[in-house]
Amino acid sequence: MTNRNLLLTTLFSFCLTLTGCSATDENSATAAERKAGDRMVVKIKDVEYAFRWCPPGKFMMGSPAGEANRQDVQDNQRQHEVTLSHGFWMLETEVTQSMWESVMGNNPSRSKGAKLPVDTVSWNDCQGYITKLNALLADTPGLKFSLPTEAQWEYACRAGTTTAYHFGNSLSAEQANFNSGGTKEVGSYPANAWGLRDMHGNVWEWCQDWNGDYPSGAVIDPTGADMGSDRIIRGGSYFFPVEICRSASRSSHEPANGGPALGFRLALVSDR
Repeated sequence: MTNRNLLLTTLFSFCLTLTGCSATDENSATAAERKAGDRMVVKIKDVEYAFRWCPPGKFMMGSPAGEANRQDVQDNQRQHEVTLSHGFWMLETEVTQSMWESVMGNNPSRSKGAKLPVDTVSWNDCQGYITKLNALLADTPGLKFSLPTEAQWEYACRAGTTTAYHFGNSLSAEQANFNSGGTKEVGSYPANAWGLRDMHGNVWEWCQDWNGDYPSGAVIDPTGADMGSDRIIRGGSYFFPVEICRSASRSSHEPANGGPALGFRLALVSDR
């Protein structure tokens, strides 16, 4: 059985046997026929988590110096070829306050609303949430929730595109929440080609990786620097200008500190 088939089979076994959790595959294709953007909904503690399938593939990570809206930034955005050898599921939206509160029993967000993205969460806070989710999978090997790696994040954001944004080389206020006064409900803006929403703007999204320079050559399944002081954040936010919301734009933040423009989204991956 392939990792892809194992992931789907394990997920359904987990969801159908654990009290209070269920899954709905909204595409009739078998796992072997699954295509980019196929949707699956998992219900945890009566809250729905919609995921989109990101298949194995190869892409150019980073941006050329002449890309539209690319500023002269210090963060290394050197273009390099990345191969992701395993497919993964990416949460369709940022983690909402409803998702967070149902698991953690609190809501740290500055701006309150069940469908707003959870904010003011540190990287360490996110790990605590993910640990609790993964405790539900303790008896189900082969599957885990995690933050996406930086490479997974950009691959999912681009959804096959090579332009500055997954919408093209420009981004409008009708397409994403940037340079505004606060967060908006998740899913308020159009999706990319794989059904993922709010990859540009709304809140910064924590990634698993330590911050570090990109490699100069092609890599397979990169996981970032071995160590560092800051963790990667991606996507820009409501507080930042359009240039910072590009698919290749990258920044970092201390893992112990959160802020009103910091949130995250989940990946669901094989742990093998």
